[in-house]
Amino acid sequence: MAVLAPLIALVYSVPRLSRWLARPYYLLSALLSAAFLVVRKVPPLCHTLPTQREDGNPCDFDWREVEILMFLSAIVMMKNRRSITVEQHVGNIFMFSKVANAILFFRLDIRLGLLYIILCVVFLMTCKPPLYMGPEYIKYFNDKTIDEELERNKKVTWIVEFFANWSNDCQSFAPIYADLSLKYNCTGLNFGKVDVGRYTDVSIRYVRAWAEGLLRESLGGMSTDAFTEYFLGSRYKVSTSPLTKQLPTLILFQGGKEVMRRPQIDKKGRAVSWTFSEENVIREFSLNELYQRAKKQWKTGDNIPEEHSVAPTPTARPDGESKKDQ
Repeated sequence: MAVLAPLIALVYSVPRLSRWLARPYYLLSALLSAAFLVVRKVPPLCHTLPTQREDGNPCDFDWREVEILMFLSAIVMMKNRRSITVEQHVGNIFMFSKVANAILFFRLDIRLGLLYIILCVVFLMTCKPPLYMGPEYIKYFNDKTIDEELERNKKVTWIVEFFANWSNDCQSFAPIYADLSLKYNCTGLNFGKVDVGRYTDVSIRYVRAWAEGLLRESLGGMSTDAFTEYFLGSRYKVSTSPLTKQLPTLILFQGGKEVMRRPQIDKKGRAVSWTFSEENVIREFSLNELYQRAKKQWKTGDNIPEEHSVAPTPTARPDGESKKDQ
């Protein structure tokens, strides 16, 4: 059963995989990931390579190369245990395959290793992973409109994703979040996104709301202005540093105020490990209950307490920006 499940999932995902491989980013990633295999196995390329095999065959792996490839397989299997989407599985395979390729090329010849590293750097600089362009009911905020929208109507329930396009985790979560918006968006329950990588003002100008009460005491009574310069956070307490692993962050706003978020943040400013699966989001944010309450409220027109508030459906993007621009 442990073998059948991955095989069935792979067969089920073949149509999607074929569409990915047709895109330049995934096609070039696949070529870079298989570069050493091609060089080592395809004549006449392999005839020029050195080998440590006893039979002197340069077109087959030696024992050290087999060890490196087996170690790579073990790492990929461990990392993919926590992967949710097919994109995450494929991304892990590509990433660790490139690392193994670099090691194997450097082991053969330092010049080949340097050439491979240069090709990978050029690839990262020139090819960006394709953004999710499917259907969704999501409003895209900028550094000004998010505050205005949250304060515009105190009967609003918003679920807002703070993301950055350079984050692989954000890219993997995009189709899941879009699917949730299609299922649960209604007149009283809305979904939004803000790119904290693009609108850096969201990540820099608001520190006081969170950080003062949490860390100022440990910093010896530092003044507010000095503390703001020392710790670059946000009004919404979302750090863009890859080390904190806070991207993506989902925050539930009711009555214009934050009610809960995932992932949670520990005292060191790092994200507590949490899996961004559709099931986890539905359960943790009680989306079924929020959806039913929002529909009932706006259907009857009753006023409910501020902590249970919701708002009109936004689908347009601010300032005429398209999803591709975001």
